[in-house]
Amino acid sequence: MELLRIIGIYPETISDGYGLRYAIYFAGCAHRCPGCHNPESHDPRRGEPLTVERAETICAAIAANPILDGVTLSGGDPLLQPEAMAAFLRLVKERTGQNVWCYTGYTLEECLADPARRECLRWIDTLVDGRYVEALRDLSLDFRGSSNQRIIDVGALHLFG
Repeated sequence: MELLRIIGIYPETISDGYGLRYAIYFAGCAHRCPGCHNPESHDPRRGEPLTVERAETICAAIAANPILDGVTLSGGDPLLQPEAMAAFLRLVKERTGQNVWCYTGYTLEECLADPARRECLRWIDTLVDGRYVEALRDLSLDFRGSSNQRIIDVGALHLFG
């Protein structure tokens, strides 16, 4: 299995979900949405590899910050390599207890239909899903104000799914 690659970390941001969040941007996206706000993230070979040691360091930093409201995963598309992402998500949840937001170009329906992406949903609290649509950015509820994505409480799905 290929390692996930990180193109950026923001230890404290208010731009990627509710509250003060620890945001991690992953390399690689296969959607190629017209007008993408982050096209430099498409190449899955960019950034630094997420080794076990780096993952542990990230979790320790998150756990050590008492004012964080949660963790946000973005990119690229964090769900491009779902098997590796599921393992990382599980580690984050077990080590930090923080709520997790995930921005993805896959729809909820696509995630539910794919067993590996469905496994990722077990560890995600809020999914911001869907393809980037530049033309709708002014109408969006997305925190970046740039797409037609839906904000879904994945935790509620666990109660019924």
